[in-house]
Amino acid sequence: MSAKRTELMRRLPLAWLLIVAVPAITPVLGLVAPAALAQNPAQASSAGALSTGFAFSETGGEDLYANVCQGCHMPDGTGAIGAGAYPSLAGDKALEAAGYPVHIVVHGQRGMPPVGMMMTDDQIAAVVNYVRTHFGNDYRDAVTAADVKAVRPAADDRVLEMRRRR
Repeated sequence: MSAKRTELMRRLPLAWLLIVAVPAITPVLGLVAPAALAQNPAQASSAGALSTGFAFSETGGEDLYANVCQGCHMPDGTGAIGAGAYPSLAGDKALEAAGYPVHIVVHGQRGMPPVGMMMTDDQIAAVVNYVRTHFGNDYRDAVTAADVKAVRPAADDRVLEMRRRR
């Protein structure tokens, strides 16, 4: 057997998994998550519905943080180290300048993706204000949607408009 054919046979199971198994099991995973929440009533009552599609549906800062941010920055905002380094937001002096977290959410930084592409200006303002007033942070000068719009690239505005039309 040629080396090329041996390599192809070795990769075939992975290709099958990616092409057939993953798309087939994805709908099943959507059914499992609600069932898991139902087994723990305390968790189910505090957990809202997850966003679907390419935009987040949550409007409040706490809900946005819970759905978008806490997976990396942890529920208490202390960050984590594991597959990557996720900085602590708790007692973070960098959050004093309101424009800093807005810029990071809109544009991303290092390992953090620009999640602001999937949020409206109001949503970004809400989650930034939440982080700046929780986790030992007490920065009360609120960020507004207008502040976010000034930081957001015009291309992001076009994407948001297209999403609203759907």
